Amino acid sequence: MSTPKRKTGGGMTVREAGQKGGETVKRKYGPEFYEQIGRKGGEATKLAHGHEFYEQIGKKGGKKGGEATRDRYGPAFYEEIGQKGGQKVKQLIEAGKKAAAEALEASEKKAS
Repeated sequence: MSTPKRKTGGGMTVREAGQKGGETVKRKYGPEFYEQIGRKGGEATKLAHGHEFYEQIGKKGGKKGGEATRDRYGPAFYEEIGQKGGQKVKQLIEAGKKAAAEALEASEKKAS
C-alpha cells in the first residue's frame, strides 16, 4: 500500500482535505443537498447517454459482482445461502398456514 501524499510542510493529504470539505458541506446544507445534486447528475447522464447506457452498465456490474462473489466465497457459499433461503421459505409457509388456520377458527367462533 502506498503512503498518503502530503503537501510540503506537513499539510493534509488530498483524502483528508476531501473528507474535511465533505463534512463541512454536510453540516452546512444537509442530506437534501446531496439528493438534489445526485438527481441533477442522474438527469444529466440520462440526457447525455440514454437508456441503453444504463442497460450496459447494469449488465457489466451484475456480471462483475457475481464473478467477484464467486471468486471470493466459492461454491460452498451458494450452497449455504440456498439452504438458508429454503429454510426461510419453509418457515414462512408454515407461519402462513398457521395464521390462516387461526383466522378460520376465529371466524368460526365469531359466527357461532
